[in-house]
Amino acid sequence: MFVIGLTGSIGMGKSTTTAMFRKRGVPVQDADAIVHGLMALGGKAVPAIEAAFPGVTKDGAVDRTELGKRVFGDPAALKKLESILHPMVSAERMGFLRRAALRRKRVVLVDVPLLFETHGERKCDMTVLVTAPHFVQASRVLARPGVTRDRLDAIRNKQMPDAAKRRLADAVVNTGLGKRPVRRAVAKILKQAKSRRGRIWPPRTGRYTPGSARPIILSWLRKI
Repeated sequence: MFVIGLTGSIGMGKSTTTAMFRKRGVPVQDADAIVHGLMALGGKAVPAIEAAFPGVTKDGAVDRTELGKRVFGDPAALKKLESILHPMVSAERMGFLRRAALRRKRVVLVDVPLLFETHGERKCDMTVLVTAPHFVQASRVLARPGVTRDRLDAIRNKQMPDAAKRRLADAVVNTGLGKRPVRRAVAKILKQAKSRRGRIWPPRTGRYTPGSARPIILSWLRKI
């Protein structure tokens, strides 16, 4: 099974791009959606988050606004929150990959905003960076309710610079040019993925077993 890891900062077009992969029949797991589920009513992370940050839950779910006030701008608090969520997200991802393998899916996609920051690329056969010019990103994000320039700058500062991600990614998809070029890029990426052998799932040793694909990704992918 060939595992594509898709990443990109806020406002870069990940949701639009992953929707195009889904439309082509590729199973997709969204890390943000997993986190939302873990913190929603009855979510597995709710008790642990309440214990670590008393008073941030309401009616059995995490109040994301209140939690944001506790962790935003506090590296120690953010690290504590990540220590709760990251293992749970990883466990959910492993379950997703095992289920896809049992269904004999040739290609799957995991959408992980902090893919390179958490070294998640080591668990993928191909990495795809979704990007856009800074002014396009800013216009998209600042149009969202409650988002300020300071908030956007804080998010950017927390993440690896886009230029560094471009150097690490196997494929770079520019969403600032409209949807048609993105559709063409998705088609090219899938064609390449289906032509290569990915890793063996589930891993017999409990570890990710690299396939043969990553070392021979074609250089033109980076120019998509």
